[in-house]
Amino acid sequence: MADRTPREQASPSVQERVQDSFDRQGLMATLGARLAHIGPGRVHIVLPARPEVSQQHGYVHVGATSAIADSAGGYAALTVFPEDADVLTVEYKINLLAPAAGDHLEAIGTVLKSGRTLTVCQLEVYGVGADGARTLVANGQQTLIRINRPTD
Repeated sequence: MADRTPREQASPSVQERVQDSFDRQGLMATLGARLAHIGPGRVHIVLPARPEVSQQHGYVHVGATSAIADSAGGYAALTVFPEDADVLTVEYKINLLAPAAGDHLEAIGTVLKSGRTLTVCQLEVYGVGADGARTLVANGQQTLIRINRPTD
């Protein structure tokens, strides 16, 4: 299954805000995840498949799979919020559709509806082989709440 959606880029200031926030996430650093695309209402996160994020059968663990899905949705929402706003997940549901196998996983968060307080995102996670073949391994939905950005 190929990702055929256009890859419009977010503005440089939004990209910087998302990247700065992502860089402060200890879990994403621990997992070895990185931002691959920041667009308006759409964010891609890539996670290399490594023994450190595997489960007992060698697939990427559902904890790592769902963590990158959650972060992709949260950052997708952040791209459509004003500069003084931040985001927290209220709830999410994820369906595991296939073993999380491949060279790496790619989580895609897409804003479905952004409101004044709550935002709903679609979550997709693909296993991507070394040859570029993509398999949808997880699909879900997330609700986020917009909050005022905490002051340091």
